[in-house]
Amino acid sequence: MPSSALREERSSTMPAPVDAPLARLVDLAKYPIDRPGSDAYHEAVEAVRAQLRQDGCALLTRFIRDGVIEALRKESEALAPLAYYSDNSVNPYVTKDDPSLPSDHPVRCFQHYTNGFVAKDLIPDDAIVKRLYHDPAFQRFIADCLEEPEIHEFADPIAGLVINVMPDDTELPWHFDTNEFIVSLMTRRPDSGGEFQYAPGIRRPGEENFAGVQRILEGDHSEVESLTLNTGDLQLFKGRYSMHRVAAAKGQRLCTLLGYAKTPDMMGSLEHTEKIYGRVTQAHIDAHNQRRHDDLMG
Repeated sequence: MPSSALREERSSTMPAPVDAPLARLVDLAKYPIDRPGSDAYHEAVEAVRAQLRQDGCALLTRFIRDGVIEALRKESEALAPLAYYSDNSVNPYVTKDDPSLPSDHPVRCFQHYTNGFVAKDLIPDDAIVKRLYHDPAFQRFIADCLEEPEIHEFADPIAGLVINVMPDDTELPWHFDTNEFIVSLMTRRPDSGGEFQYAPGIRRPGEENFAGVQRILEGDHSEVESLTLNTGDLQLFKGRYSMHRVAAAKGQRLCTLLGYAKTPDMMGSLEHTEKIYGRVTQAHIDAHNQRRHDDLMG
């Protein structure tokens, strides 16, 4: 979609009613997503697009209203005990070991994984994060920022909307995402550490770039960017192509991941879902043999 023109049906400049979910949750003065077609809306969208074009990552600071940030934090803390913890080892692609490859190949680089996730079906419908996730105006704004005609909520009943729970002194190891892009909302910043680190565009469709991945895994971070998120910050990230991790944190770190896709049938892989969430559904089993269009691992 050209940056100079958003879709015609989005031309209304009327703001959302004062009792609409967006007006209660989002800082609409800073991010006027209730006024598509307005100059302010276009400016906000273009600012995000510029960041995404630069390195596949965009940070929208204090996206959530100041008066809601504390409620957001408390909500995620209350849900955190429902997380499933996968205390195991994973490679960057969350796939099985391949003994036919050299011992130092990235596919054979397994890292300890101690994070927890609160699955979508455990998050109440009236939760702040779920109301935001389902909001049509929010989805329209995200689609415009990604230069997509539309986006869809995950068909995945477990991974569509999740809260990543990082207890004190744990980290989320290097990995690629199943989806081309991810939307995340920081719901509790840790006391210290917990930086989001990523290697912009290290791979592309049909080109894994194992050599570049291996350099990072071996400690060469010359091409790695680092980002600190605060509670209430929103992030758009193209994690299918950029390997990333969350550094070790002091104090609990909670971040909600809002799963959207270009198509309405996005599902997590069977193996990835079992490892990360501890369970799968019949929908995951049915989708197991479908091949990804980009021919990338994970």
